[in-house]
Amino acid sequence: MAGFRRDLVVRGWRATTPLPEPVYRDLVAMLFTMALPIAGLGALLLVVSGLLAWSWRDPVISAIGAAIALITLWRLWLIARVRRHAIDDLPIAEIRQWEWLYALGSHGTAVLLSALGVRALQFHAPIVHMIIVSLMFTFGAGIVSRIAIRPAICVPSMMLATLPIAIALGFHAVLPDPDGLHPELFAIECVLVLVVTGLSVQSIAHIYRSTIEHLGTKHELSLLALQDALTGLPNRLLLRNRFKEEMRAVVVEECLLALHFLDLDGFKAVNDRYGHPAGDALLRQVAERLNLLVRDSDTVARLGGDEFVILQSRIQHVDEAEVLARRVLRQLSAPYELGGTQLMIGVSVGIAIAPVHGSGWEGLSVCADEALYQAKARGKSQFAFCARAVREADSGPASSVAAR
Repeated sequence: MAGFRRDLVVRGWRATTPLPEPVYRDLVAMLFTMALPIAGLGALLLVVSGLLAWSWRDPVISAIGAAIALITLWRLWLIARVRRHAIDDLPIAEIRQWEWLYALGSHGTAVLLSALGVRALQFHAPIVHMIIVSLMFTFGAGIVSRIAIRPAICVPSMMLATLPIAIALGFHAVLPDPDGLHPELFAIECVLVLVVTGLSVQSIAHIYRSTIEHLGTKHELSLLALQDALTGLPNRLLLRNRFKEEMRAVVVEECLLALHFLDLDGFKAVNDRYGHPAGDALLRQVAERLNLLVRDSDTVARLGGDEFVILQSRIQHVDEAEVLARRVLRQLSAPYELGGTQLMIGVSVGIAIAPVHGSGWEGLSVCADEALYQAKARGKSQFAFCARAVREADSGPASSVAAR
């Protein structure tokens, strides 16, 4: 869990280390909930550019208006396309691609807004200038409040929209005008835009930090609900969820699933002699060894105390379960180093096979537990398969269990 927190350290509006995958997925998912603001801003820009193009008969503004319409429609299509999928189910590479396309749309809208503003500021039309600056502030407020969660998109969009307009305001200040305060007022407006832009960047940093802390806490609590606090292994709840997922594969792929119940031999003696801190350290080493023994598709869980479970998924023959059990016996019986002291423990393993011994969690766990007691009755460092009779008419790989 400490590693999870370190991933969430940010400085300003940039993370000092990569974000955890669940947090990143949530941040990107938030981007694709912005259809209404994008449609509203696009419609507003289109109306303003249309009115100016019609009033001034300006082909440049007409072209900008057409581009605004196209990019707004494209962004809405992009959001609709992504929302057909569940972000949690997409590969990270694909999510990054969608985020890049979103950034392209946001930056493109900012460029078109600034182009409209720069063009309008070439004319003496104070009311139009006020509307342009208002649109710029509306755009800035919108992206700060909605996409500050992705500063790499938000900050460039802000700069692309505001800096060209600020520069145009500065140039407009030197244009001849009968109003004696014309240069001063436009210079003040230019400075105002720059100040608001700087303050907005600070707001982006604050919102980003707050969002990261919130999501980090949310996902950390989710992990705590599904993980064993001592070893970091899945707990009973997550194990049952994984079991349900793997049982679907058993049905669809016609494969086997092995449920290994593990109980450490001699662990109580370690606790009694060296104390609970040493016992906790030993359990963590056991968890590390078990994780190294299994495939990525398998699940190692801790039920509590010195009881562990391995969910060995998608096997084709019961011999694969036996091979894993023998490796567990060998690796967990090897010496442990704790504070310069060498310790020895053993492990007993009870195994139930799905669908041979059943397909429900309760039945299989009882079966594996019975096999565990059989293994312990034979002595230390033993394994045993469930002794219940297999279903009639079983054939193929599963039927070999009956011979044991």
